[in-house]
Amino acid sequence: MSLTFYWYPKCGTCRKAKQWLEAAGQSLDAIDLFQTPPSAEELGKLVELSGLDSSKFFNTSGEVYRELKLKDKLPGMSLEEKLMLLAGNGRLIKRPLVTDGSRVTVGFKEEDYEKVWGSGGR
Repeated sequence: MSLTFYWYPKCGTCRKAKQWLEAAGQSLDAIDLFQTPPSAEELGKLVELSGLDSSKFFNTSGEVYRELKLKDKLPGMSLEEKLMLLAGNGRLIKRPLVTDGSRVTVGFKEEDYEKVWGSGGR
């Protein structure tokens, strides 16, 4: 079964994550996050599966995040508003976003990938 791998091909961290997953023997369905962001409904499922707060799905170091002043706005927003915002602009989503339909990782930390997608996660 292949992993759904939302990424931005020009992102160095995304490329490292992709190399890591491929070296671990994972097959990937790579989707450009900027061209085809997940829907609000799909993001809602990913947030639920991840067990993380929805704010962890935001690329807080990104230009769009800063332009929209989301640091101040997010705490007062509903989950639905956050999901619509993320689905409307893939640049707002922390990347890479990886799922197999039951597990989710956001961003790339080698130790997390080893636990979830490496031999330790099987």
